[in-house]
Amino acid sequence: MVVSGVTLAAAAKLAGAGGSGAAAWLVWRSMPEQVFRRKLMYLFRFGNLYYKIIGYKGRELRSYPIIKRVSSYLDRTEAAFVLPVGIDPARINENEWLFRQVFGAGAELSMSEDAKTFVLSVYSTSVAPFEYDAAEVDECIPGLNLPIYVGRSRSGDVVYDMVEHPHLLIAGETGSGKSVALRSVLTTLIRRVPELELYCADMKRSEFHLFRGIAQEVVMDAAGLQRIVLKLRRQMRERGDLLDRYEVAHVNDLPAWDRPPYIILAVDEVALLKKKADIMEGIEEIATIGRALGVFLILSMQRPDADVLDGKLKNNLTVRMAFRHADEINSRITIGTGEAAAIKQSEKGRLVLKLDGCRYVQGPHLELSAAREMLEPYKNLEPTASEAQAPRETAEEQDEYVEVGLL
Repeated sequence: MVVSGVTLAAAAKLAGAGGSGAAAWLVWRSMPEQVFRRKLMYLFRFGNLYYKIIGYKGRELRSYPIIKRVSSYLDRTEAAFVLPVGIDPARINENEWLFRQVFGAGAELSMSEDAKTFVLSVYSTSVAPFEYDAAEVDECIPGLNLPIYVGRSRSGDVVYDMVEHPHLLIAGETGSGKSVALRSVLTTLIRRVPELELYCADMKRSEFHLFRGIAQEVVMDAAGLQRIVLKLRRQMRERGDLLDRYEVAHVNDLPAWDRPPYIILAVDEVALLKKKADIMEGIEEIATIGRALGVFLILSMQRPDADVLDGKLKNNLTVRMAFRHADEINSRITIGTGEAAAIKQSEKGRLVLKLDGCRYVQGPHLELSAAREMLEPYKNLEPTASEAQAPRETAEEQDEYVEVGLL
């Protein structure tokens, strides 16, 4: 075996000037970087992450990823490895859970643009809870059409553009941080997208009162949502006709003077609609064709329901935020892995983000009073007729009502 001369020399010094070669070898093998390499090679072998070649006389040859470097930092250990030509990089992302099994919850993967070089970062510390800061958020999202600020991972702030990654599902049990995430996501969109048309359906009657006077409509029942869905389906047909007229594939390609604004339909506790076939059909239509037409979904639910998240709808919700889930079964319904069940009850705001793989993120904490103050400049003085008639109830009263109904 060929080893680094510098590293082996350092090992010899640690073993003592008069130490034997065997002692130096043992010291070298026990160095953190070498232990890390061996664990990574173990993962490649037992995870079947290799490219198989049939050689002479049918002999099977295996080409494993090459570990280019292992580096230690104060807060993490990093390893860069390169895939052999022929391995689909999606296999690495699909097996991200395996890296956490071997290296722990602090393991995070990132892929370079060449689609073959990956960096595995294993962090020794977690991200502390933090408050939503509008100025800091704004620094992270320049140039994004529909900016979604997710929070912070160990490698920095996590943001993405909903136009590029359409539709969002936010799921998590009571008290996990789901409602706060929904609040912060919508607050960011309202502040940063001036022409946004927002429609809110608050099936739980506890959160969206904050957006009255800002959203086009805020409704509290299935009948109101059905009316909104019919309206949006009509608008999608009109936008489709507009794309045909200009012979373009996306609303972003339309000339500025004839480009309609982005539309977002946010539905809190969508699981309560599973028996409303007509509404769910409309929601599925938006999920299927809405991206090109500039119409997007943000759906949330406390308890994932396989009947609601069927294959068609689930596959079109390209981004999912999973806060703490009661068990691995529920977690798998949401993100395809059991990792959301491993989040502790004390870890408020911690989530698993499913976007090009899964990773842990700490979402920002945004108090209702702070959000109300931020959004005050965006409010219209006169509410719509539907908003004026909607009853207002406190979040505490409605949470209690929903919890009893779910038992």
